[in-house]
Amino acid sequence: MKPVLCSIYKSPKRDEMYLYVLKQEQFAKVPELLLEQFGKPVHVFDMLLKADRKLARAKVEDVLAAIESQGFFLQMPPPKEAYMLDSYRAPTEGRY
Repeated sequence: MKPVLCSIYKSPKRDEMYLYVLKQEQFAKVPELLLEQFGKPVHVFDMLLKADRKLARAKVEDVLAAIESQGFFLQMPPPKEAYMLDSYRAPTEGRY
């Protein structure tokens, strides 16, 4: 796949949700419903994506393929670990 210059935006509604789009096209190919749910995109930075580039939470091949086929890539937040959810649960009898 050829390198592409993309812009990365974060969602103001959900932590760790990012939208990758072609810099020159911006949101032209992003469905309106997705943008409504995403919220007003906040620009993080622009990046040249190429096959040998490493990304923190996505495979660059998946990002490039999605941008090529649909015009954007939506990076969802990572799943919450069960041990992290325990701190938000109400204590039960006999547990400390």
